[in-house]
Amino acid sequence: MAIETPPTSTSSASSAPAAPAALAVTPVPPRLSGRARLVLFVLCAAQFMVALDFSVLNVALPVLGRDLGLSTTGLQWAVTAFALPSGGFLLLFGRIADLYGRRRLFLAGLALFGAASLLATLAWDPASFLAGRALQGLGAAVIVPTGMSLLTTTFPEGPLRDRALGISGTLLSLGFTVGMVAGGVLTDTLGWRSTMGLLAVASLGVLAVAPRALEESRTADRPRLDVPGAVSVTGGLLALIYALTTAAERGFGGADVVVTLVLGIVLLGAFVVVESRTAAPLVSLPMLRRRTVAFGNLGGLMTFSMMSTVVFVLTLYLQEVLDLSPFATGLVFGAQGLLSVVAGLFAPRVIGRIGARRTLALSLLGQGLFIGVLLGLGTESGVWLATVAVSLASMCHLGAIIAYGLTVTSGVPDEEQGLATGLVTTTQQVGLTVGIPLLGVLATTQESLFAGVRTVVAVAAAILLAAGALVATGLRRG
Repeated sequence: MAIETPPTSTSSASSAPAAPAALAVTPVPPRLSGRARLVLFVLCAAQFMVALDFSVLNVALPVLGRDLGLSTTGLQWAVTAFALPSGGFLLLFGRIADLYGRRRLFLAGLALFGAASLLATLAWDPASFLAGRALQGLGAAVIVPTGMSLLTTTFPEGPLRDRALGISGTLLSLGFTVGMVAGGVLTDTLGWRSTMGLLAVASLGVLAVAPRALEESRTADRPRLDVPGAVSVTGGLLALIYALTTAAERGFGGADVVVTLVLGIVLLGAFVVVESRTAAPLVSLPMLRRRTVAFGNLGGLMTFSMMSTVVFVLTLYLQEVLDLSPFATGLVFGAQGLLSVVAGLFAPRVIGRIGARRTLALSLLGQGLFIGVLLGLGTESGVWLATVAVSLASMCHLGAIIAYGLTVTSGVPDEEQGLATGLVTTTQQVGLTVGIPLLGVLATTQESLFAGVRTVVAVAAAILLAAGALVATGLRRG
């Protein structure tokens, strides 16, 4: 991809005594070519659509549950059915894209996502709806790592990549904002099905532009696909996520929970053994031993799992405890998203000044602090406190998203960018998957929903503060 870099002029000092001293000229920052801007637009639009998918449904969950017959506890499966395949298959599709073509797989993912959104729109019972959500997750498992690797291989490491990731993160938050507001408006006016229909239309729009904008990209050496590694890691993640999700709903006593939990641990252990012996591993174990990769992904896991859980329980709190309409709830989260967009504009500047590692640690600490403020919520009032606190927490959340992506992918060669971004997005989707079932169930199984919300808020704040301290220590030593 062509990146235009304006020429710079320099003056050399003359050897003659009377000659003036040389003046240092600051190089002009490189500019994006027109085609690079188009590529960035397409890739960011796809990320925007995936973010829209997550948020547009949040506000509609109570109405959707009543229409399809999903219990309050079962509503988490509307989120988990999406996140389970998207988290389980990310590494596999990220590596397949490296080997066989990122553009080709990206377009296939868009087509699958659009078809799945149509199925979810037309769902006639919980099973058909959850099937559509699962297929949406599978499409996202293709779109997210291929789109991210196309972005990181198009824009070289440094200011250009920082800028591209900053724009991507900002639009990710904007997608969340638009989704929350649009979800409330659409649910109140046209019903919850229109939220899924919006995604079908959006995917068709991106699919219409993407083939003309993107060029094929793959690794040059084309090594063989690590099939044993792919099977073990994908099966292990699916089994482990299913076990944790089911245990959060029914406890750890069920036979299916015990079997899938043991199976997940065994398969992930086998994956480590396979990767240490294969010539072309799916995951480079030396990469996982890098402090930037290990602690960066830890920070990403915590920020996604805790923030998604807090948003989930606040949606229930605002509608079930304070009796807000879906539209009013959307406005609360709309304010949150707008401040996140502001944070996205300034995050690259902060990262440029203090570095991605410090930004990640400080963002986790700030997120935990502002989520802790939500302990002041009451049963009669709390809309303004919820709006301000979750908005400030979301600003820190976006800073953590951009910083952890840069921390993990910095220093990784182009031929492994699909793997690195696959790790980044796997962390994201696993966080979205396990956070809601493991902590969200506390909000629905205690003596009252309000008590459960307070418990979730306290636990999430404590985890984020601890994670921020751990990441700061680990990355400083690195």
